[in-house]
Amino acid sequence: MSTPLAPQSPCLVIEDLVKIFEHHTVLNGINLTVDTHQVVTLIGPSGSGKSTLLKCINLLERPDRGRILFYGQDVTAPGEDENLARRRMGMVFQSWNLFGHLNLLDNVTLGARKAHGMPKEEANEKAHMLLKRVGLADKATAWPDQVSGGQAQRVAICRALITDPELLLLDEVTSALDPELVGEVLGVIRELAEDGMTMVLATHEMGFARDVSDQVAFLHDGVVLEQGPPEMIFTEPTQPRTRQFLRRLIEARRI
Repeated sequence: MSTPLAPQSPCLVIEDLVKIFEHHTVLNGINLTVDTHQVVTLIGPSGSGKSTLLKCINLLERPDRGRILFYGQDVTAPGEDENLARRRMGMVFQSWNLFGHLNLLDNVTLGARKAHGMPKEEANEKAHMLLKRVGLADKATAWPDQVSGGQAQRVAICRALITDPELLLLDEVTSALDPELVGEVLGVIRELAEDGMTMVLATHEMGFARDVSDQVAFLHDGVVLEQGPPEMIFTEPTQPRTRQFLRRLIEARRI
């Protein structure tokens, strides 16, 4: 669990969020609050709405109803510039999506230079610092096809961090990795949590979620069925569906 840093204030407040794809309601009245420096982990079965919720927070998907307050500003209000809000967030996806024709350094800096107007010299300096932080200082000039999946995902995390986001969103960032590579990526996320980075992440790594989270939200059929500290969710869940989900993971030796 991350160490609380004071003072804390709501970074993110989600109110009655609804997202519908054609005739299917994927999110059905989500309410969630994330304090500054807090790690909130989304768990639940596949199809429960975790990825869609993260995309709505980052405004890659526009909610059909409800609102999202980001440090008090309703970023879903009509006329709001979603790009301005998105620039204050970082997002890392299941697939690292590195550009094969760019070396790792340029993959990290491209968005900062093109979308944020960061000078090349400053971007390169920050990228080198970040690559060093994640143990890839010697890989700056390597190409994406010359590194492992775990290394590529660490580069994707650097790319999300280079603009100093106020909120980091992580969507199943270890799901595409071989089991032996999962630990190196989770180690980076753990360090970010210890440093006070505000994060919302979706994961199937339940042991990690239990250790690093301040709050855990169990999603089922597009609603937050249960939310609380990890010791409560993983030890004494109140909802039968949460207990069933965790029991199946225990049987599969995933916890």
